[in-house]
Amino acid sequence: MRDFYNKIEEFSTSCKATEKQFVEREEVTGCLIVKPANTWVDEAKSRPIPKMLFSEFIYEGEVSVLFADTNVGKSILAVQIADSISSGISIEGFEIETAPKKVAYLDFELSDKQFEKRYSQNYQNHYMFHNNFLRAEIDPDLELPKNFDCIEDYLNHSFSTVVEKHQAEVLIIDNITFLKSDNERAKDALLIMKHLKKLNRNYGITIIVLAHTPKRNAINPITKNDLAGSKMLMNFCDSAFAIGESATEPDIRYVKQIKQRNTEKIYHENNVVMCRISQPYNFLKFEFLGYSTEQEHLRTFEANTFKERDSQILELKNEGLTNTKIAMELGVSEGTIRNRLKKIA
Repeated sequence: MRDFYNKIEEFSTSCKATEKQFVEREEVTGCLIVKPANTWVDEAKSRPIPKMLFSEFIYEGEVSVLFADTNVGKSILAVQIADSISSGISIEGFEIETAPKKVAYLDFELSDKQFEKRYSQNYQNHYMFHNNFLRAEIDPDLELPKNFDCIEDYLNHSFSTVVEKHQAEVLIIDNITFLKSDNERAKDALLIMKHLKKLNRNYGITIIVLAHTPKRNAINPITKNDLAGSKMLMNFCDSAFAIGESATEPDIRYVKQIKQRNTEKIYHENNVVMCRISQPYNFLKFEFLGYSTEQEHLRTFEANTFKERDSQILELKNEGLTNTKIAMELGVSEGTIRNRLKKIA
């Protein structure tokens, strides 16, 4: 009888081993990990629901792309986002759902003196960032180690080192054009995004990449096709949003969602976020003004038409119309009327 039970136990152990081998064969098929859909869902249940870091524009754990033309304000907004995430304090007009996180800002654009100027009053009364905010520049005395073929490969390796050594939870790269001399070529964009996605998966960090738009026609709405190296960059990122320069006033900008996976598109062409670049004290920033349509900001008016519109605004205001009614009359947002009245009244 004991031999019988021993044989049953051996058979059961053999079945379990066979089942384990079968599952392992099922899970790894070439370069693919294959599991039943319910298994994927069950495993995902144990991980937290992604929270907003910058309203619906950026969620935890995403690879996100922020793009705009040169000198429109990408770095200004990116530092503002980094400051918000590192302190856990939301930017006015936007939401953050997390506690403070450690942010590593890789700045390949500004010198330390240029950075200082933006966050001080004429190099005095400096803004105090949270200790969670780390900033990095390229080492000017850099010598390429022999085990790396090029500076790009060494930089990619350094990203992982920064995350591990400083326990960064958010990595901001300003900007991607520094990593490759010709990132508009599809193969170069692909190599960059593949490395960043691997970094994102291995460490579970949020990555925000700044990129530029090639010269574009300011009369057209911003689309995914305006991102340099657009196809590869857009395919591999989880979310993307853009900054547009308004034709209404030189310091007005608008922020528009281009791609999203964790939410529906909220900030589309009929509901862009309108901001003003300002430095009221010692922090250069995007000041939230409200919401408007993208069409209002596109370069559709000639200079004399702007003057005519300002005259109409004043005339209607003198007639006693409210800002909302004037906006409806002229086909623009109430925020636009309010801002113009500050300038011309």
